[in-house]
Amino acid sequence: MMKHIEVAAAVIRRGNEIFATQRGYGEFKDWWEFPGGKMEPGESPQQALVREIREELDATVEVGDLIQTVEWDYPAFHLTLHCFWCELTCEALHLNEHEAAAWLTKDTLFSVRWLPADEGILKEIEAALE
Repeated sequence: MMKHIEVAAAVIRRGNEIFATQRGYGEFKDWWEFPGGKMEPGESPQQALVREIREELDATVEVGDLIQTVEWDYPAFHLTLHCFWCELTCEALHLNEHEAAAWLTKDTLFSVRWLPADEGILKEIEAALE
């Protein structure tokens, strides 16, 4: 039976920009993703996002509506990815785990190499950006 990992991702929006981060480690090093991470036992996706964004970015977010839940089979595991609209409730961000970050617009959203599961929600995000 394939290992199952459940994660929550923050699609952080600032006006008509979306925040993306570049992985600095592992099999998918240099690929881009929405920040977030694994849910702990007994934790809701929203609680996981607040904790993960604090750990990864030294930032606080307000978690909004669920955009979509993506189910994706990677070679070594099955991923359930809960993607939520989020807004920063602080000004500063600090990259504790990522190699790079960028604020992407509708025109630049597809300019980076997204992780396959994250790529699954890009059309919906694009449609929401003006």
